Amino acid sequence: MSEGRTERLPSRILGTQKTERKSRTSHGHVVDALGKAIVSGAFPVGTILPGDNELLERFKVSRTVLRESMKTLAAKGLVVPRARVGTRVTDRIYWNMFDNEILTWHFESGVSKEFLLHLYDIRLAFEPLAASLVAERASCEDIDLLRRLAVSMSAPHHTSDSLAVADLHFHLAITEASQNPFVRSLGGLIEAALVGMFRMSAPASTNDFANIADTHMAIVDAIAARDCLAAHRAMEFVIVDGRQQVLGGFAALAHA
Repeated sequence: MSEGRTERLPSRILGTQKTERKSRTSHGHVVDALGKAIVSGAFPVGTILPGDNELLERFKVSRTVLRESMKTLAAKGLVVPRARVGTRVTDRIYWNMFDNEILTWHFESGVSKEFLLHLYDIRLAFEPLAASLVAERASCEDIDLLRRLAVSMSAPHHTSDSLAVADLHFHLAITEASQNPFVRSLGGLIEAALVGMFRMSAPASTNDFANIADTHMAIVDAIAARDCLAAHRAMEFVIVDGRQQVLGGFAALAHA
């Protein structure tokens, strides 16, 4: 999938529609601008952010808005205030990488192969477990929904964009049906990994769409059979396959 087409996905990670930008509050604007600058490296780790007077002039906001914006960035782990020194950009180990805005800023700044592979590491750690929990706990309604979502992936009218959205809906439904609040909180991270995969490598034909539907239906069949191990393995297969697509996409770019 080309980057331009990916940016039209109706997702939180790439949700940069003009109406959203226009409706952003002054606080949100400051947080977004500084957060993106920090993640992109415009303000490198260890540096001190410009002083209050400079930022007030740059953003044309009140001192209260600026102070609250700094508190938001500090809560995300991006900065730490130091008396008589200023606000310092923290080491990346302190950043909350599960935060949707931080994930968004990474994508807007341009993600690396390493970043996407780290996302797949986390997916492999949690999503197969989530599938096994669903096999144990899912209601009949949950299973029916998952089956409909898997079937929807084989629809002949799909574009790469719409398939990415269908794929996301399936995986988010798995997290919901797990009935585990910690697993449910992984939605933004899963979305980031899927958007990254479809950005790097998208199926080229309706046959490829059907193959994706089949691998996801295998997860549903295992869940419906209440086979926790089979559900775990089926989900693991899907995630490893997505990881391979990411690697293939970067390899193709390297040889282009």
